[in-house]
Amino acid sequence: MVRFLISILLGAGVAFALFVVMAKLVENTGEPGEKPPPPPVIDIVMNEPDDQANTRVRTPPPPPPPPQEPPKVEMVEPDAAEANTDGFSLNIPNVDTGGVGVSIGGIGDMMRDGDATPIVRIDPKYPPDAARDGKEGWVLLSFTIDTLGGVKDVEVLDADPKRVFDREAKRALRKWKYRPKVVDGVAQEQPGLQVRLDFTLAGN
Repeated sequence: MVRFLISILLGAGVAFALFVVMAKLVENTGEPGEKPPPPPVIDIVMNEPDDQANTRVRTPPPPPPPPQEPPKVEMVEPDAAEANTDGFSLNIPNVDTGGVGVSIGGIGDMMRDGDATPIVRIDPKYPPDAARDGKEGWVLLSFTIDTLGGVKDVEVLDADPKRVFDREAKRALRKWKYRPKVVDGVAQEQPGLQVRLDFTLAGN
């Protein structure tokens, strides 16, 4: 019990001493504080511009030369192509056009009345497999000449042997060009034409 009373007294004394110390610390004496040091003075000296300074003048690059005009291309009429048969000759008969020749004449002749006239004929290629096996034959085709002279509606009517030369014959016939049939100065389609393409090896 005595120890308890002593500890209470000591705690109260320590608390009172701390209170007194804190009061002294926050006490205002009313004296002005220390004056701050005067701010430094910065003297800025501006140099006068040099009147004799070098001035660099930039000259623009010269303009590019004007583009050259492309050369004029002269239109050349296509010639009848010759087949590259690699040593094989093809016997291709002419289309029966009622006795009209192959010559297309001048510009004024293009609109004269008459049946279709062949202008360009492309020989078919000899199939390599048929040439290797020594096969020969023929293909009978039907086709239509349109108003521009092109070939369309190509069909195989008969062939010997079957399905050996059909593809090359049709491919070549589609590349043929004609002067279309003209009636009263107007180009007309000419359907139902037929041609037979013979495939023969050289020397036979």
